[in-house]
Amino acid sequence: MIVVGLSRRHVGRLMACMCLALCFSPDARSDGHGAPDTLTAENVTAVERKKENYWRRLVNGHVDRTFEKKSDLSFVVVPSYGREAGFGLGGGVVGLYRLDRSDSLMPPSNVSVTAGVSFNGFFSLMATGINNFRGNRSILSYRVEFSNKNLNFWGIDFNDCSVNPSIMYRRQALKVYADYRYEPWTNFNVGATLDFLYADATKIDNPDYLSGQRRTYTATGLGISLQYDSRDFIPNPEYGMYLLLRQTVYPSDYGTVGRNLLRTTFIADFYRPVHDGSVMAIDFYGQLSSNNLPWTMREELGGANRMRGYYRGRYIDNNIVSWQMELRQRIYKRIGCVAWVGGGTVFPSLGGFNVNNFLPNYGLGLRFEIKRKVNLRIDLGFGKDTMGFVIDINEAWW
Repeated sequence: MIVVGLSRRHVGRLMACMCLALCFSPDARSDGHGAPDTLTAENVTAVERKKENYWRRLVNGHVDRTFEKKSDLSFVVVPSYGREAGFGLGGGVVGLYRLDRSDSLMPPSNVSVTAGVSFNGFFSLMATGINNFRGNRSILSYRVEFSNKNLNFWGIDFNDCSVNPSIMYRRQALKVYADYRYEPWTNFNVGATLDFLYADATKIDNPDYLSGQRRTYTATGLGISLQYDSRDFIPNPEYGMYLLLRQTVYPSDYGTVGRNLLRTTFIADFYRPVHDGSVMAIDFYGQLSSNNLPWTMREELGGANRMRGYYRGRYIDNNIVSWQMELRQRIYKRIGCVAWVGGGTVFPSLGGFNVNNFLPNYGLGLRFEIKRKVNLRIDLGFGKDTMGFVIDINEAWW
């Protein structure tokens, strides 16, 4: 694994160093008659000082510099691997910034733009971020993703996924999610949500696996939420609590489903320091929706966040519940590790919930802090007859 973290200032300085090295190398001539430039030694010394400063900044790239400049950016390039994508290359830019640099109590805003490509035809481009507005009473969270994936497919409900052999299909999708929330009272928030999804099975080995549904659907959801949030830093909290209850409606006029759909989301997250450099994090998650959803909107168990180690989409159905408890431990400076245990399942309806279908999940992971409290993570997850690696940015859920 290779990790390269460069701030925007670092890139400019590195380019300047390269130019100086080319212009004032021992072979450079200033008079056209082979006379060496008399400033060569001085410029080489300046270049060496810049290189020394560059490496110092690289080693300390996790230090919060948002009070010193408008934006603090790092560029990351890493090999990538996921159960769905296989081996590939991922990279992007991770940044911290403040709309009000005079407010030392407000956490910095963050944004990341990442892209990934793999050997099996997987491609994704994603932008995520959390923007803290002035006054620290309003927050905008967002995620925009376009992807083209060649995936395994077992069906669109838990029973079919349990017995069907896997086939291949190609899925193109565009997802846009935005959540704005306002804090009228300390830690209590009211919010509004926009959720847009377009997905198309452009190629599928056996269309019967769709159970008569169309290959392409578009849906737009509008939601309202109540939230309690006492976390100190949303992407990677060390202490606090987060409770969410959200109701989203997907009107038939704003999509191609042909009927109105409802979705209820519940999240309960708890974070508590255990001892120096160690945090216990617990996550309870549930999402319940209208019966007989289009396959593009159904819950997919597994992936990079919850139920890590399961192939995302190995089990699919209308609803999902899961839990996980994770111990996050700092080992040395910017290096840390995690261990977690949990479980979850998908099911067609409340009446169709079967506790015997609950699936186990556990695993271990490494962390490297590329920006202040923004981690590169490598996780190895295990489950029922499965295991898988995850390489990603930010913690598993937030």
